[in-house]
Amino acid sequence: MQTISEAAAYTLRFINQTHRSVFLTGKAGTGKTTLLREIIQTTHKNTVVVAPTGIAALNAGGVTIHSMFQLPFGGFIPDNSSPQFSESTKFETKATLRRHFKMSGLKKSVIRNMELLIIDEVSMLRADLLDAMDYMMQTVRKKSTAFGGVQVLYIGDLLQLPPVIRDEEWRTLKTYYKGKFFFHSHVVQQHPPLYIELSKIFRQTDDTFISVLNNLRNNQISQQDIQTLNQYVKPDFDLKANKGYITLTTHNNKADSMNAQALEDLEGKLVVYKPDITGDFPDKIFPVEQQLQLKVGAQIMFVKNDLSFDKHYFNGKMGVIKLLSNQEILVHFPEENKTIEVEKYEWQNIRYKVDETTKEIEEEVLGTFVHYPIKLAWAITVHKSQGLTFDKAALDVSQVFLPGQAYVALSRLRSLEGLILLSPLRMNGISNDQDVMDYSLNKASDSFLENALHFETKNFIHNYLINTFDWNDLAQEWRNHKFSYNEKSEISEKSKHAVWAKKQTEVIEQLLDPSKKFISQLNKLFGQETVDLNHVSERIQAAFSYFLKPMDDLVFEILWKIEEVKRIKKVKAFYDELIVLEELQTKAVLRLMKAKLLIETVVAGETISKEKLTSSDIKNYIIRKTEAIQNQFKELNITLIEDDRDVERYTAKKSKIAVPKKSTVQETYDLWVEKKSIEDIATIRVLTKQTIYSHFVKLIQTKAVSISEVLPEHKMQDLATAFAGYKEESLNTMMEKHGHKFSWEEARMYKASLN
Repeated sequence: MQTISEAAAYTLRFINQTHRSVFLTGKAGTGKTTLLREIIQTTHKNTVVVAPTGIAALNAGGVTIHSMFQLPFGGFIPDNSSPQFSESTKFETKATLRRHFKMSGLKKSVIRNMELLIIDEVSMLRADLLDAMDYMMQTVRKKSTAFGGVQVLYIGDLLQLPPVIRDEEWRTLKTYYKGKFFFHSHVVQQHPPLYIELSKIFRQTDDTFISVLNNLRNNQISQQDIQTLNQYVKPDFDLKANKGYITLTTHNNKADSMNAQALEDLEGKLVVYKPDITGDFPDKIFPVEQQLQLKVGAQIMFVKNDLSFDKHYFNGKMGVIKLLSNQEILVHFPEENKTIEVEKYEWQNIRYKVDETTKEIEEEVLGTFVHYPIKLAWAITVHKSQGLTFDKAALDVSQVFLPGQAYVALSRLRSLEGLILLSPLRMNGISNDQDVMDYSLNKASDSFLENALHFETKNFIHNYLINTFDWNDLAQEWRNHKFSYNEKSEISEKSKHAVWAKKQTEVIEQLLDPSKKFISQLNKLFGQETVDLNHVSERIQAAFSYFLKPMDDLVFEILWKIEEVKRIKKVKAFYDELIVLEELQTKAVLRLMKAKLLIETVVAGETISKEKLTSSDIKNYIIRKTEAIQNQFKELNITLIEDDRDVERYTAKKSKIAVPKKSTVQETYDLWVEKKSIEDIATIRVLTKQTIYSHFVKLIQTKAVSISEVLPEHKMQDLATAFAGYKEESLNTMMEKHGHKFSWEEARMYKASLN
């Protein structure tokens, strides 16, 4: 297990206890992806993860920038002009985005509720695209601050893949931008993020190699470094005779033809494997080849880390195919003299939505792609090798170097011992982009981080508390709602509820003066050089007791009104207005409850985290209120409806069960405990039954589930007979003999129960 570095710890704290935007970078192998996962799991903030490409988004567990912000493909000019351009180049401006902009209510709701935006693989993000994102967020959130007031975490290594801008686009964009990287965007120039660099390298431990890589990265490569590397030049190296080496090349077609030729050269039968695709999973984001073609003896590599306890493989680990059957792939690792069965991996295509009860952003699985996480590995491009780790590699990259390609290629290796250069490295053309080198001078020192963290944490707590009690916008929404009745005809259905709206608006307006006075008190307390947090806590507790009841009553009133309106025909627009009001009013009450937990956490000297800022009262707030109202309706015998279906007239169809951030096996287990059948679990989780059975193999192995809970007695007897004295690694022979009595899934589960 990697221990967290000081820079990583700082990043976590800046995300959880400040509002400061952060640029998190680090050399290859410093653990950026591990830290990203940690942040997503522990932050208390409503978080959305985006990336510039479909594959990058899939790997980060998020969505693409274009789909999240509904942006058209093409350049963005950061002003209000309406420019005319040629057929080959298309540009949007603020004016055209406003005009053509069509965003679903679901996406708007996610953007309105967002507190933290994580942009992964930011090296590929163009400056103009970031400004377009900023503009869209300001527009939807109706706030003219950077990103509409959302904290942004940028993650990436700028010395890896650069953004792509065609020459004809750049001829126009260079009028507006000094360069193409994300830090050249207007929003970053005006609001620079804190620059934090992870420096502890987990991939390499060889000091000489680390020194060469650092020099290469920093444009300080010396003649001595070149000589060190050129000791590994072997132009006649026989890749066929030396198994386990992968060739890194600069061209896709070269890598593809090397893999295809090497596969063809092997004797034996070609076996083709296809993925299980469920729901919506577009082919342009397939993470591996749809048709995986293999033969025994093929050199492969894994493209994901092993998520199981055993950790048999990692992203980039090489192996050799030992045995193939329709339902089974066995891979041998010669170095360890170990053979494993490859399990399928699940990739999820998600979208974000807002939970109606907690107002938290959560993921909804639209589709899944389940396939073996392996690919042929005699060759790969430098571009596709990003994020991978190799023990042995032959580099065929000396002729065509983009800035940074030498660094990316070499930094894939664990040590110099595994390096083969197929031709000598030359000094020319391997320098990195000077703009990137200059930007890296912004890196924050440890002492700066410490001071900034102290100052920004105080600011965050102060702003969190005053924003909790600032209900001006909420009151304005109530006023707008009250005035909307005047526009309606007196005989309309809505007009019957005007007195109710007037009464509720008066309640919120009466709270504005005391809340303003309380905010002024808070400002005084936080304006002192040393803030007395215990005194702040006392004031917050008192304010909570004073304000909670009237605010809570407003939620009750509006939920009651929604329940009433559900039962009336032809008032869909009225119902929609009430839903928007309910979202804002509920958010204000939940924020009050969280503010109380926040100050209690800070006073106790504990870390602000997701766990500390939630409670069963917060989680079940709306559910309990809604149930209480529905029970009262039953007691009062209020029906006002022709049939039961009318109650559902305006309510949105229930979406699939939201997927919490747990392991995929744990999610299946939780549903099993709820007495769901295997068919039900597959439907709920948007997966095939075969995939769910593979989860049960793990659950049986770890004794979380007993085999007898899943299989009937007669199947167990058939399996016991078949397994008696069976010693082979593969189940193939057994299945050929007994396949009519039980399935592969049943055999795997039974085998797991024997271990």
